[in-house]
Amino acid sequence: MKSTVETLSPTRVRLAIEVPFAELEPSLKKAYREIAQQINVPGFRRGKIPAQVIDQRVGRGTVLNEAVQEAIPENILAAVREHDVKTLGRPEVDIAEFKDGETLKFTAELDVRPEIIVPDPATVEVTVDALQIDESEIDEQIKLLRDRFATLKTVERAAQEGDFVQLDLAATVNGEEVPGGTASNISHEVGSKQLLPGLDEVLVGLAADESTTFVTQLVAGDFAGQDADVAVTVKTVKEKQLPELDDEFAQMASEFDTIAELRADLRERITKNKQIEQVYAARDKALEELVAAADVPAPEGVVKEEVEHRKQAMVDQLERIGASLEEYLAAEEKTEEQIDAELAEAANQGVKIQLLLDTIADADEVQVSDDEFGHEIVHRAQRAGVAPQQYYDQLVRSGAAGAVFGDVRRGKALAALMEKITIKDTEGNEISLDALRADGAGEHDHNHEH
Repeated sequence: MKSTVETLSPTRVRLAIEVPFAELEPSLKKAYREIAQQINVPGFRRGKIPAQVIDQRVGRGTVLNEAVQEAIPENILAAVREHDVKTLGRPEVDIAEFKDGETLKFTAELDVRPEIIVPDPATVEVTVDALQIDESEIDEQIKLLRDRFATLKTVERAAQEGDFVQLDLAATVNGEEVPGGTASNISHEVGSKQLLPGLDEVLVGLAADESTTFVTQLVAGDFAGQDADVAVTVKTVKEKQLPELDDEFAQMASEFDTIAELRADLRERITKNKQIEQVYAARDKALEELVAAADVPAPEGVVKEEVEHRKQAMVDQLERIGASLEEYLAAEEKTEEQIDAELAEAANQGVKIQLLLDTIADADEVQVSDDEFGHEIVHRAQRAGVAPQQYYDQLVRSGAAGAVFGDVRRGKALAALMEKITIKDTEGNEISLDALRADGAGEHDHNHEH
């Protein structure tokens, strides 16, 4: 095999590769063996069919094609090693010339890691918003806590916003019952808009054993897009009663003896969360600044793959909650082209950040231990709800284990980067990561593509 490399751009090369027919012989023999296992020919045992019989049955061209498809990746890998090309993504192959018995000539265009000169992170200074905690934020947390410990009491009056009602629903379209459109004894908070559009508006003013009808547009099922008449009957009206805001409530709802202690703890928690948000904001600003300063180029092929990956992840996520891309676009009032453009912009920046962190990891000679890699596998397996070994085996089968390893390495490079930059708030105070480290705020999410 002989090959040459041509630089097309700072992020893309074209390999021109020639493979003499004699070097294709191992791939050709393998192709004959595999085809012999797949076909039945009377008079011959499976796997023991002579080459000339296979040529007659499936055609010499089919065998040659299989041999070439087998040989191309191996020869690309050999050429990459020969020219020390740092590849990214999948190659685009174009077979220029191939005839039986003659030299195979093809080209492979592939993205490569660009040479990046990263400024010294110690020179980077970013400014984030100063911490501001309003009493209303603590009040909001107290309100959520009171809601959790609220009780429901049946009342003999018409429903108001905030009440809980038990109700029956029955939907029809032109007098025909809607499949799945009938339900009994549903518990619903008036004003929450958790059920059908238009329901909350008609519930206000209805007492127990009272009924009404309203019109709503169906979004799913056989009658999707059509108006349905919905009959609603209120069975009971219950008022939400919040506990008194006193020390007794603090003892019931928390580990504290007084409301003052509970509020102090909530203030501390809100402060910690805002400090973590400061670090995340600093991280994003520092990466943006370094990507711009290093003028990191984004390889087109890798960005395209990343956009496809992100879009598929979005579709999968929508399907899990029973929605479609079309419904999402309608709700967001966006076109698919707009979503694609947003994904492309985010993917472009995400890929640039990955390249920047890879360069920093190389410069700092960042290593990933088996324990660190294993910890990440366990963490991801838990999020996916599968056993760690099963998750790892799946990664290996799909060839994605290397990508996870790269993520861990980039995460370590990012953590080291955050130690070197200067972070100040808008009031001029310098922010240290030391105070937050015990709470895990220094463990930054290194998966920037999401």
